[in-house]
Amino acid sequence: MNSFTRSVDLLHRAMDASTLRYEVSANNLANSEVPNFKRTSVNFESQLKRALESEKNAGDAFQMTVTDPRHIASEPVMDYRSVEPRRVTDYLTTSKANGNNVDAEQEAMEILKTQLNYQLLTQMQAFEFSQIKIAMQK
Repeated sequence: MNSFTRSVDLLHRAMDASTLRYEVSANNLANSEVPNFKRTSVNFESQLKRALESEKNAGDAFQMTVTDPRHIASEPVMDYRSVEPRRVTDYLTTSKANGNNVDAEQEAMEILKTQLNYQLLTQMQAFEFSQIKIAMQK
């Protein structure tokens, strides 16, 4: 896979995760006064980083051959394309007397941060395509 395709794919996946993060934060904000509602967040970047490091380290790693099911298998290389954003619900904390753990101000800031992040991702994607356009004109 060439670097342009990989970059655009990673940007697309990050934009999808940002969209999900926006939906989750909006849902948290809408339910900030509902008794016993628990805040949900999105986990994506840490898993993506783990997959990218796994791919990078795979070239230098020693690969073991497993010929018997009783052998210890080496950790397989994670393909970054298999990483999907996950919703994670926080059941452990309670910040209000009604059992709700959503801070409306924090969620509003998370929505703003997500919007700015999405704008940055779209600008980065536009830059990638502008580089291809320049290369094709020459």
